[in-house]
Amino acid sequence: MTPRFTDPDALADAIVDRVGRRIVLGLPLGLGKANHVVNALVARALRDPGVRLHIFTALTLEPPRPKSDLEKRFLGPIIERTLGGYPLLAYAELQRRDALPSNIEVDEFFFQAGTRLNVPSAQRSYISANYTHAAGYLRDRGVNVVAQLVAGRGDRFSLSCNTDITLDLLAARKAGEADFLLVGQVNDELPFMPGDGDLPAEMFSQLLDGPGVQFPLFAPPKEPIPDASYAIGFHAASLVRDGGTIQMGIGAISDAVAQGLIVRHREPQAFAETVARLSPTGAAPLCGGPFEAGLYAATEMFVDCLLDLRRAGVLKREVDGAVLHGGFFLGPRAFYRALREMPEDERVRFQMQAISGINEIYGDEAARRSARVDARFVNTAMMATLLGSVISDGLDDGRVVSGVGGQYNFVAQAFALEGARSIITLPAVRGGGRKAASNILWSYAHGTIPRHLKDVLITEYGVADLRGRTDRDTVVRMLNVSDSRFQPELLDAAKSAGKLEADYAIPEAFRRNTPERIAEALKPAKAAGLAPLLPFGSDFDEVEEGLLRVLGRLKAAQEDPRALMAYVFKGMSAPSPQEGLRRLGLDRPRTLSERLLAWAVRGAAASG
Repeated sequence: MTPRFTDPDALADAIVDRVGRRIVLGLPLGLGKANHVVNALVARALRDPGVRLHIFTALTLEPPRPKSDLEKRFLGPIIERTLGGYPLLAYAELQRRDALPSNIEVDEFFFQAGTRLNVPSAQRSYISANYTHAAGYLRDRGVNVVAQLVAGRGDRFSLSCNTDITLDLLAARKAGEADFLLVGQVNDELPFMPGDGDLPAEMFSQLLDGPGVQFPLFAPPKEPIPDASYAIGFHAASLVRDGGTIQMGIGAISDAVAQGLIVRHREPQAFAETVARLSPTGAAPLCGGPFEAGLYAATEMFVDCLLDLRRAGVLKREVDGAVLHGGFFLGPRAFYRALREMPEDERVRFQMQAISGINEIYGDEAARRSARVDARFVNTAMMATLLGSVISDGLDDGRVVSGVGGQYNFVAQAFALEGARSIITLPAVRGGGRKAASNILWSYAHGTIPRHLKDVLITEYGVADLRGRTDRDTVVRMLNVSDSRFQPELLDAAKSAGKLEADYAIPEAFRRNTPERIAEALKPAKAAGLAPLLPFGSDFDEVEEGLLRVLGRLKAAQEDPRALMAYVFKGMSAPSPQEGLRRLGLDRPRTLSERLLAWAVRGAAASG
C-alpha cells in the first residue's frame, strides 16, 4: 500500500529517510507543483544545513506585483479574490530576495515572464533549454524525487494539469534510466483527466492528502485584448486551413486568435471585411469561411480559449478520439471548473500526454505526421529583426525574461511537416507617447529563433511571409509590417548595410502603419460585438470591466507626463464615475496625490 500522509512535515521526513540528505527534486512547471511538499522540504533544509536540496523546475507561479499605486488599488482586491489562499512557494520568496542558503539550489529553465529579471542568483542558475530536453537534464542531475499535484479518484490518481515531463521521467524509470520517488499531493480542484496520466496508486511512493493541504489552484486573471492584439489575431486566423492543426499559448494574442477563428466560423463575411480593412492593401484573407472539417489541437499548453473553440464548433477534427492533445494546462478558475464538470465522454476528447509526444514528431513519426496536417504553430515573441531572427526569451545583455520553452520545437516542426507553418506574433510597438519603441529592430545581440528558421511573422500591420526569402525581400516585408514612426530609421539601417538598394522607398500603402489606422479598421467589428475586450469571460466584476479601458488609457499616458496632466486637467471638471472611484478607494480623496489620481481617472473616463 502506498503510504498516505496528512502532515507535510511528516512526509518530508519520510522522503529524507528514503533518499537520504541529498535531495534532487523535480517539480512540474506551472500549476502542477506540490506546494505543501516543496515547502516542507525547504523548511527541513533551512532547519538542517546537512540536508542539501536541489530543485529543478520551470514557471514558478506567483501573484502579480502591482507597480504603481493605481495598479495596487485596482489589482489588489482581484488578486485576493482569485489567488487568495494559494500557498506561496517558499523557495521563490527566498530566491527573489537572493536569500537562498548554500544548501538550497534552484535551477529553472523557464521563468514567469519578467519576475526574475533583476534577481542575480536566478539569472545565474537559469538553464537555457528546449522543453523536450528538460527531462533528460533532470536524469543527468540524478533526480531522486518528483513531487506533483494530482487529482484523485478512488485508488487512481491523475497527473491532470502536468503530464508533460513526468510521463517522460516515468518512462525513463521503467527503462532503468532513472530512479526516483514519485510523490503526489491530492488537490480536489484539479480535474481528473483521462488518458496517459491516469495512474494507479502503486505508481506513487507517498501521497499527501487531507483538508489541511487543500488549496485553490493558481488562476491568473484574464487579460483584456487591446487593438494591436485583435489585429494580429484576425490576421493569424486568416492563415488557418480548415481540417488543419493548431498550437498556441496563453495571453491576449492567443485569445484574439481564437476569437478571430470563431468570428470567421460564425460570421465569415464580417471576418473577411475586417481582415481587408486591417490590411494596408485591402487584401482578402488567404483562408476564410466556416470550419466544416474543423481543427485538431496538438499544443504543449492547453489554454481555456481552446475550450471556447470547441464550444463554437471549430475544434472538432478528431485524432485517436481526441480533438486536443496537450502537455500541461493553466488558466482561470472557470476553466478548471469547466473541465471538472465536463461529462466524461466529452472530457476524454482532451487528452494530456508526455511533452516528447507533443513537441516532437519522433518516436511515432508516421502517426504524428498523419495527424498534424496543415499545422499552424502560433507563438509570441518580444522582438524581431529586419532580417527575420526572433527574440522571445532574453535581453541583449544576457538577462532572461522567460525562456525558450517549446517555441523552438514548434518552429522546427513547421519545417519538418508538410504544409505546416510557424507563425510568430508580436505587437510592432511597445510603450506609448515619447517612450514608444519599435519591437522590430535592425539587429539585436540576443536571439531565440535564428533567421534561417524565419517563416511567418505577424504584427498588427499585417503578415510577413519570410520563408525562403532573400535578405533583401525579408527586409522589405518586415518594413511593411513595422510601425511607420520607426520605418525611416530602419530603412536607413538596411541601406547602410547594403541589404536594400539606395533608392528603395517603402510603398505608400505601408506608410500608414499607425495605431490610429488600426483602431479605425476595428471599429465596425467592435460595434458589432465581434471584438469585445474580454470575449471569453473574466474574473472581473461589472465595475472592474468598466475600469479596464480607463486604466489602459492612464497606463499609456504614464509614458508621457503631458498626456497624463491633460487627463488631470480634464478630470477637474469632468463628471465623476462614482462606482469606479469607489472601487479604487478614490471617491473621497484625502491627500493631494489621491486627489490628482482621482482627477486623472475622471479625465480618462470622460475621454472614452
